[in-house]
This record gives sequence, C-alpha cells and structure tokens, in this order.
Amino acid sequence: MRFDDTLDTVLAADLSTPLGRQSVYRQLVDLIGRRRVPAAARAIETLEAIAPAVPLAHRTAAARGLAFAQPPFELVRLFARDTLAVAAPVLRTATLEPGEWQRLLGELAPPARAILRHRRDLGSEVERALAAFGSTDFVLADDRVGGADAVVPSPAPVVLDPPMAEPLEAEPVTPPPVRAVPSVPSTFASLGSVALTLPVVAEAVRRAEIQPAPPPAEPVPDGPFRIADVVARIDAFRDARERARPHANDGPPPAGEARMRFETDAEGVVRWADGTGRAALIGLSLRLAGGGAMARVDGVAAGAFRQRARFRDARLRIDGNGPAAGDWLMSAMPAFDPASGRFTGYQGTARRPHPGELAAPAAPAAPAPDALRQLVHELRTPTNAIIGFSEMISLQMLGPVADVYRDRAGAIHRHARDLLGAIDDLDLAAKIESDALTLRPEAVSLRAVLGSVAHDLAPLAELRGAAIALPERDAAVEGDRHAIERLFGRLIATLLAATTRGETLAMAIEEAGERRVLTITRPAGLPDRVEAGGEVSEEEDAAFAALPLGTGFALRLADNLAHELGGEIGFGDAAIRVSLPAAGGGTGRAATNS
Repeated sequence: MRFDDTLDTVLAADLSTPLGRQSVYRQLVDLIGRRRVPAAARAIETLEAIAPAVPLAHRTAAARGLAFAQPPFELVRLFARDTLAVAAPVLRTATLEPGEWQRLLGELAPPARAILRHRRDLGSEVERALAAFGSTDFVLADDRVGGADAVVPSPAPVVLDPPMAEPLEAEPVTPPPVRAVPSVPSTFASLGSVALTLPVVAEAVRRAEIQPAPPPAEPVPDGPFRIADVVARIDAFRDARERARPHANDGPPPAGEARMRFETDAEGVVRWADGTGRAALIGLSLRLAGGGAMARVDGVAAGAFRQRARFRDARLRIDGNGPAAGDWLMSAMPAFDPASGRFTGYQGTARRPHPGELAAPAAPAAPAPDALRQLVHELRTPTNAIIGFSEMISLQMLGPVADVYRDRAGAIHRHARDLLGAIDDLDLAAKIESDALTLRPEAVSLRAVLGSVAHDLAPLAELRGAAIALPERDAAVEGDRHAIERLFGRLIATLLAATTRGETLAMAIEEAGERRVLTITRPAGLPDRVEAGGEVSEEEDAAFAALPLGTGFALRLADNLAHELGGEIGFGDAAIRVSLPAAGGGTGRAATNS
C-alpha cells in the first residue's frame, strides 16, 4: 500500500519567513486547485492564515494559474472572499454544483456577483438565485472626495422571492445624499455652460483633465514557479518565431509554377482537389504515413493530423508517368466549425519543390575518435562510482544491510562491470581508429592467457551449458599482453554465446613458420555469413549477442586488434584460426604512443 504524504510535506514547511509563506501558499493552491490532494480543513485554514501575509501579486498569479482547473468548492470560497483582483480569475472559470453556487452567492460582495452575472454556463437555478438579489448589485458607490456632491440616485432596493430553500436577504443600501441642482439663470446661457453647472459633469471634466498615472508593473513573484508557466512561455516564443519566419509557400506562386489545392474531411481523407494531379490526390489519407496506391505522403502530415496542427512542406510522391508524377510539397491549415469548434478537416496546397529542396541530406559524420574518447571518459567516471558504491553496500562498510539489498547491490555491481567492459571496448576502438593505441611487445604465453580468459568466462560457459577445452601444448607469441587478453576475451565470449547446450569449444595451437596459430572449433550457432571482418545482420546480432555492444562490434574489435598485433583472424566452415607472430620473430608492430 502506498501513502501520499505530499500535503503533509507542504504543511510542514517553515512559515516564519515571507519566502516560506509565499512558497507554501503557491504549492497548496496548485495541489488543491488541481485536485492532486483533497481540500482538507487544515490546508484551507493554513491558506486563510497566511493569505494576508502573501503579497497581492502572488495571490493574483496563483488565482490566474487555476483557470479551467476546476478547483473544489472550499478553495473557490477562499478566493471569493479575497479582493476582486484575486477572486475574479477564479469566479470566471470555476465549475461548481448548483447547490454550491447557491451557498456561495450569499457570501459574495456585489462586484463578485456581478462577475457571475456575465456567465452563461451556471444553469437556470443559479441564475434565478442571482436574480433574487435584485438591483442591489447595480448601485454605484460614491467614491468621490467628500461624498456630499453625489447626484447619481440609486433605486430603492428590490428584493425578489428567490426560488431557493433558504431565502437570501438583500443587502441594505443607503442612497447617497442628493443635492439640489441650482436653477438656471434667466439670462441666456449655452447648453454647454448649463451642463457644466451640474456636479456630475463638472466632476467628469475634472477627472478627464487629470492624467491617470500608469499602473505599476506587476512584480515578478519570487520563489518556486510551475513548469506549466515555462512551457507556455516556450510555446509562445516558438509560435512568434514561426509566424515571423518567411516560408517558401508564402505569397503568390511564380508564373507557370505547378500547384494544386485540396480539402480533407475530419478523418484526413482528401475529398476535393483542383489542379494537375487532382485524380491522384482524391482519396489520399493524411492520417497515415504512406498513403494510397498512386500517392504517398510522409509522416509530417500524419503527425500534424494527430495534433490538429498546421504543417508545411510535407513530402508527397505521386507515382506514374502523367504530368503530376514526381515529388510535391504539401502545406495545409486545420479548419474548425465556427459554431461548435469541431475539427472539420484541412485546407491546403501542394507545389513542386524548388531546386535543392529534395536533395538527400548528407549522412551524419561519424564522431571523431578524440570526441569519442572524451565521451568514454565521461561515461567511465560515473560507472566507476556506481561500482564502488555497490561494493560498499555488499561489504556492509557503512553498517548492516538487509540480504535483499545486498543481493541487489551485487546485481548492480555485475551490470556496472559489464557496462565498464563495453566502455573500455569503445575506448579501445577509438584508439585503434586514431592510431593512438599503445603496444608494448613482449613474449606472451598463449596457454596462460587462454587459461585466464577461460576462468573469467566460466559463469558464461555454465549459463550456456558449454565447456572450454584449453590446448594441450603452449607457445609464445610476440605482442602486448593486455591487447592479446582483450583479443581472446572478446572473441571467445562471442563464440561461447553462439554455442548450444553440451557443446565444447576445443582449442589447439599450431606452428606455421614464424607464426603461431590458435584453432578454435566453430560453434553451431555462429552465422554462416560471418567473415573475417565480423559482419553480421541486425537480427543475428540481437539473437545471440554476448556483449552490450553486440556480436558484430565484438568480432570487428577482435579482428582490428589482431591486425594491430601483426596477426589476423580467419573464419572457416569448421574452425576459427587466430594467427599471431611468434616470439622473437620480429614481425610484431612497434609500440605506438598515444
């Protein structure tokens, strides 16, 4: 059973600092408003307690972040009691049950109820409840200096019988005092001068002459932010950049340029087309990459269709020998029903590509050996750290560890060792590619090397149910001992992975002049098409790969190592032959400094 302690974690945060209160406020609003945690009483009480200490800008931003998030009644009620700048974003989009709206209306101030009067999705019950407040919500407050000059009369409060279980009491409104308008002098006066004697007009003129100060910029809230805000800003930036970028399809087509127009239905099937290749376009589906028998479209259009988004320059190929045969570029915009907003299809054009637009992209350049070696170094460092920590857990160096965790640490250690071997292989391949492999020739006993390799591969042989038969005689070869061990380690591991249960890899050493040849019986599972270069198909590589980098890579690495040591590998029908220079023969390669 899993317990979600997210709410407890947030409520346990420090509320003694302004930043802590702002952080807790934003987190609680986001969690409760998106219904990730229940609207517990202690969470709502915490919000009520810290809200006065949270700046208005932060509370307003939190309210705007709940647009269309369907917050619960308790949170909507909390925001509705706040100032209008905080309550308005929530009241415009909140979705509550009719009974919850009726409970909330009696607690709202007239400006807040005025926001709900503009909504058309509250239902008849809530609208009748709003009507029960009558004209009391439409009385204008007298906010002028002094208050005695108000001349706007307000009608007497009218209370309608609400169709609710509990009648709502209209809020008493005291009409502002009314000052008598001075009489018009008997002498002639223009209508404008008479109007200026009215206090309302005079006040309006006075306010119009005073330039209002620009509103202060909304401060950027400190503290944590939501990923959704960052994503929205990124989308807005990309959309603005896309609109400002010139496209090949913008503007009228050049004279004589072949173009087609088309329209699709809601399923993405072209139902109408006009132009040279209209017959091939009719029935083409943008929903699936590939298309029909005569025309094929690439995955750009299919991906845009799934998102109901526009697309530009999708590849279209029309088969045949007609005037429309060949390559086209399609661009289209999605269409929506103005009344219902329902997706109705695409409307677009297709044009012939300009010279160079269909040029095949250059093959990606292989990473430079130096860059690959740098990457290998970056991979080796964390892998060694993983191996070290897993050993510390297995050996209980920091204290007692349960057996199940020790087993898991052992598995991590084994997998990390395999990964480190693959990283070393990549490093070795990069050194060979850049001719930076360091070789220190010496006389090496073949049987001693093969015995060490067989000991290391004993778990793999046991897993495969196979056996390794070492050669009876020994021979000394000239070469770098570490490189020779790596050569036979990768080669024999790959051959073991291709053995069947009960099969034995028999080895024998022969003399051939100044060379020593190791013969290994060919396993039954090794593909017949394997040649000296170690080339295998992807299917065969996935079927019996012994190393993380695959069988093909292991065989190529062994073959390259053999060449670096002055030898070669031959793949015969019955055996694999590895030829290396004999000790003292003088045919080995000189050491190369990295």
